[in-house]
Amino acid sequence: MIGAENIPSTEGTSTGGDASSALYVHPSDSPGMVLVSVQFDGIGYRSWRRGVMRALSVKNKLGFIDGSCGKPTANLPQLRQWQHCDDMVTFWILNSLTKEISDSVEYVNDSVELWKELEDRYDQTNRAKLYQIQKEINDLTQGNLDITVYYTRIKKLWEELNTLNMRNQCSCTCTCGAKDGLHKAE
Repeated sequence: MIGAENIPSTEGTSTGGDASSALYVHPSDSPGMVLVSVQFDGIGYRSWRRGVMRALSVKNKLGFIDGSCGKPTANLPQLRQWQHCDDMVTFWILNSLTKEISDSVEYVNDSVELWKELEDRYDQTNRAKLYQIQKEINDLTQGNLDITVYYTRIKKLWEELNTLNMRNQCSCTCTCGAKDGLHKAE
């Protein structure tokens, strides 16, 4: 019989411990859980991304995709718990993608690699997208729309435009004129 002193601690794991730890897994968490209501199909990446990040933030798992909750060294007891949590986050993200996209990234090693792959592939800001949104804003009229519907549509477009423009913002001292161009566009 194994003595109690040989049983690994469950502190910080799903069976007990600190619920604020990134390694904590709530008993209701499962690999089949859905993070966002609509699967990402290649369109609307930034909205989907925002929903996933909010869901992971609520579960205290953002560190798995941004790299701040790094993999422990092989000899640490937390390695198995970290792997369990990372696999869970990877499953959650894969479940929030359409089958075609999910199949294209299923062989990544961990959740941070999965997230980086999705960011590299879909988080592209280009002038054509900026132009398209600006044109939609310019062409939008209330017409026979209810004021609430009209406001919701224009607010969504403005937020999407702002999100695209945020990618171009910097806090450095500008010598190339990019900041002036951004202010002019605004």
